[in-house]
Amino acid sequence: MNLGTLIYTALHGQLVGTDEFGNRYYKARGDKLWGRERRWVLYQGEPEATKIPPEWHAWLHHTTTEPLTDEASRARPWQKDHLPNMTGTTAAYRPKGHLLAGGKRAKATGDYEPWTPG
Repeated sequence: MNLGTLIYTALHGQLVGTDEFGNRYYKARGDKLWGRERRWVLYQGEPEATKIPPEWHAWLHHTTTEPLTDEASRARPWQKDHLPNMTGTTAAYRPKGHLLAGGKRAKATGDYEPWTPG
């Protein structure tokens, strides 16, 4: 977050709520942008968009007028815990055959026919 966002938040922001990651969600007091209420988030720690839970994402993008209740936002038994975006790190997903995952793939089965221009 930058200094301008902090100043705007101090002057015009009204805290709406926080999430389990410590992110704080604000709306503008009276200011509108293209006829819609201005909404934004101040991230706790490093700005990481994948740390916004679905209920707050819906509120930020004007899908809902109010964020979901705590009960509605509770994780279901089949839901996994949040994982940050690992792209570009050593923990990123790499399928079999990827050069950084060993570079070995299973042999082709023989049903492959390469295309050649006619």
